Amino acid sequence: MRAMVLGRNLSHAFGANRLTLVAAAILLLLLLCAAFGQFLVPYDPLMTDGTAKLMAPGAAHMFGTDALGRDIFSRIVVAARLDLGMAISAVALSFVLGLTLGAIAGYFGGLADRVIGRVMDTIMAFPLFVLAMGIVAALGNSVLNIIIATMIINLPFYCRFARAEVNVRRETGYVEAARMGGNRAPAVLVNHIVPNILPPMMVQASLNMGWAILNAAGLSFIGLGVRPPTPEWGIMVSEGASFIISGEWWTFVFPGAALVLAVFCFNLLGDGLRDLLDPRRRI
Repeated sequence: MRAMVLGRNLSHAFGANRLTLVAAAILLLLLLCAAFGQFLVPYDPLMTDGTAKLMAPGAAHMFGTDALGRDIFSRIVVAARLDLGMAISAVALSFVLGLTLGAIAGYFGGLADRVIGRVMDTIMAFPLFVLAMGIVAALGNSVLNIIIATMIINLPFYCRFARAEVNVRRETGYVEAARMGGNRAPAVLVNHIVPNILPPMMVQASLNMGWAILNAAGLSFIGLGVRPPTPEWGIMVSEGASFIISGEWWTFVFPGAALVLAVFCFNLLGDGLRDLLDPRRRI
């Protein structure tokens, strides 16, 4: 029965907005590239070839080659694992931590609310990308530190959202009934309030995925992200940007297109998740 209901809801979400179906197909393609890309690419993404430098797209190299003769298509496909991995890890961490802190602040209020609120205000006081730059510059440009920086700058969005939702729901009838039934505060939060705020937060997480990918790519573009020669979309755009004037357009267009496609996909999926998870839109 649950499978049938889920199927109807999925059909409604995809049928009402065809772009959501397109986004889901793109996401599936990205996940396949991330999971199996290294086994599917025609060339080793790290292999250089001095005789094939800056070759235009053609039969031998679908997306051309870069200044070191590396196959751009292979590097783009393999880079999907790193870019998606960093974005998913950062968003998952900020989602869980933000939900926890926001739920505590919204339910208990008082000192906990003031302390957590001031910490979030402090983070929001900085331009977020500049804050991420400072964190990575201080800790070092490794994958783990990029994830930590991206998690920190996304944290206030989830914390404030969870606080507002919990604050509204803590005096509702079903919460009062749970308290009268003998449930303590942690049980009320975990079993009755949090499940009701997860759907809108999941929509926010989908939208934040695009920002997390752009943040990681932006750090790599300015030299504070993943270090070369690791395949990564931001690095590839940065390396290709130096060839804009000389006309080797493929060195930056295709990596940039991969970034645009990924961000476009997650933004559209946010609309689809809203339709899928909103009870008022279900059939």
